[in-house]
Amino acid sequence: MGKAMSMVARKANRFNVENRAHRVLEREKPTPAPKYESNLRDMERTLELDPNFVDKLNTKDASLDTRLKDVYVTSKDQFIQRVLQRQETDRPLPLERTTPDDFEYGYMEPTKTSSGHCTLRQAMQFINDHQIAPEEWTAMKIADQYKLKEAHVANILYYFKTFNIYIPDQKYKDKLLTQTKQKLIQENPSTE
Repeated sequence: MGKAMSMVARKANRFNVENRAHRVLEREKPTPAPKYESNLRDMERTLELDPNFVDKLNTKDASLDTRLKDVYVTSKDQFIQRVLQRQETDRPLPLERTTPDDFEYGYMEPTKTSSGHCTLRQAMQFINDHQIAPEEWTAMKIADQYKLKEAHVANILYYFKTFNIYIPDQKYKDKLLTQTKQKLIQENPSTE
């Protein structure tokens, strides 16, 4: 029902639109919009300063009219020319078509660091050094070498560790496999 009502309302609004538009256009002068009080006060001030202000507004200024007639606006489509210029250039194609290598830690490391800061590579290095020889690489020595606060270095060494690779002995691995196989056989003798 809503669609039918909107269609009827649209037809009623559009009925005789052309004739109504012609009637509005044939009127002598449209009624001006009401003015705000502040606009009326501004107009009164300008009339006090220049009593011929209204006459100036209603008369045609010949000098302004001639200047307006001398102004010509021309436009040219620059986009097509730019596309043609791009196609006509004799620049050589790039010779190296390989993608650049990724950085070791996923970002480019800075070459210089300010005091109180260290790079990820330096942090990994002193964490690893401390993990290998904690008596030699103490938090105080690392803080002096990298110009860091000792409390920060102590926290880094406490909370962060490098991964250790653990490679089990092959004999021990074989022994574990035989033991588990024997247990399985003992638990389920019917599977043999």
